Amino acid sequence: MEGERLLAVSRGEEEADLLLVGGRLVNVFSGRIEETEVAVATGRIAGFGKRPAREVVDLGGAYLCPGFIDGHIHVESSLVSLPEFARAAVPRGTAAVVTDYHEIANVHGAEGIRYMMRLAEGLPLDVLVMLPSCVPATPMETAGAALEVEDLILLREAHSVVGLGEVMNFPGVVHGDPAVLAKLEAFKDLPIDGHAPGLRGVELDAYLAAGVESDHECVDLEEAREKMEKGMYIYIREGSTAKNLAALLPLAGGRGEERCLLVTDDKQPEDLLSEGHLDAVLRSAVERGLDPVAALRLVTLNPARRFRLEGRGGISPGWWADLVALEDLRRFRVAMVFKRGKLVAREGEYLAERVVAPPAPGSMHVAWEKIPGLEVKAQGDLMRVIVVIPDQIVTGELLEHPRVEEGLAVADPSRDILKICVFERHRGTGNVGVGFIRGFGLREGALASTVAHDSHNLLAVGADDADILAAARRVEAMGGGQAVVRSGEVLAELPLDVAGLMSTLPLEEVAGRVRRLQGAARELGCSLQDPFMTLSFMALPVIPRLKITDRGLFDVTSFRHVSLFTGGK
Repeated sequence: MEGERLLAVSRGEEEADLLLVGGRLVNVFSGRIEETEVAVATGRIAGFGKRPAREVVDLGGAYLCPGFIDGHIHVESSLVSLPEFARAAVPRGTAAVVTDYHEIANVHGAEGIRYMMRLAEGLPLDVLVMLPSCVPATPMETAGAALEVEDLILLREAHSVVGLGEVMNFPGVVHGDPAVLAKLEAFKDLPIDGHAPGLRGVELDAYLAAGVESDHECVDLEEAREKMEKGMYIYIREGSTAKNLAALLPLAGGRGEERCLLVTDDKQPEDLLSEGHLDAVLRSAVERGLDPVAALRLVTLNPARRFRLEGRGGISPGWWADLVALEDLRRFRVAMVFKRGKLVAREGEYLAERVVAPPAPGSMHVAWEKIPGLEVKAQGDLMRVIVVIPDQIVTGELLEHPRVEEGLAVADPSRDILKICVFERHRGTGNVGVGFIRGFGLREGALASTVAHDSHNLLAVGADDADILAAARRVEAMGGGQAVVRSGEVLAELPLDVAGLMSTLPLEEVAGRVRRLQGAARELGCSLQDPFMTLSFMALPVIPRLKITDRGLFDVTSFRHVSLFTGGK
């Protein structure tokens, strides 16, 4: 039996499978760095010091650390399939991720989650699942599925499930919504993640009393400190979209370190290739003054303890041999990665077998025959316009005089007022929300995408109706994706054939296509650094202030749909 053999190797009575020599062990328990040999047997740490082994690997003075654990990430946001994400993250030292499949669940429900779970099998990456708690996120838009407590109870039986994902409906928690409380009750014996930007005082007390244990959406340091002092885990995120490291890192000093994790939340293809994954976050943390061993704890021991991951997060006899050899503790350049004692990456090269994701169920069900058109009848002197705030997912609101042609309000690129449309793509309702937006800067053409948080309907913005429709139709023809169109011609495109969220293409090709999409958008006059990322949040009706859903213009502050024109109904 494996257990008996592990003990025999630990006692020095049998040969180890692997002996790592010439390394400097980073002890995340004590904070010390020690020169010692590490023996591995049956995929686990057998012990320390010299002993016989079938294979000996000289680390050449590298620092030997536990494998990194990302405590909060939406893998779908990488735009690539799970096997391609693993191919990018594992060579950077990532041994495990804790993911919330909120995005694909909004498209395919429980079957989408099961699809992702199947993809994780056999990868040299542990993919641990926090089940989505809020599908759909709100009743103010049309999602592809709904997950009730009964669905979640069935899904929690999977061995990879470790808890309940971010509870975004914090007003429902605070005010005792029965459906929300039923989900919390069903997972009260497992970790429960939160999502409550700005929540303070007695309402925060109620949120915690209901069983929520963490937050990754703190607006500022004082809010985060209050949450930590009341017992919450604080996830300090530094991803492609949200970057909170500079503001929140002071929390990780002293005793507060025990309640902090470093996470990414999302990572775009180009960032994975050029910057890396958690290794990039570690570099940034240490550059800002955090002790390197303390930083490593925030991506190893702390997430393992928070999610009750037995045998992970440290280098200890009996624990899994998920190990990373680092050339230094400043740049965090990864020399080797071992998964359960097997070498799976060396000098940035992924050594495991490459897996191509299988097809996913179709996800495009736009009922074009039910859509009368995109025309907007001018019904007043002033029109509500969504205002993009660069590098933010919040938006503003302006009242502008519409450009009117033959009684219709139309886009006015000369004033950077474009038309924005959300086509319902899940249930064939024919719903289409139409509004106007400032901040994209397009002089002509249109952009379209099926990455549109949270319900991921088909979202498009453009200078004229013909190009908006052409871009939307092209995205539909690809089975989901992103496209840039000018005068009916497709300038760049990215197929996202898995739920309209991820591509089965190789990571490098996806990154290249993303660059071409951004270049094509700039060619049309767009000044945003990442227009498709910005576009993806324009339909998110839980982040202030003015957004657009398939049911029309939505004022998040008053939490209701509003007329395009002031004084309208």
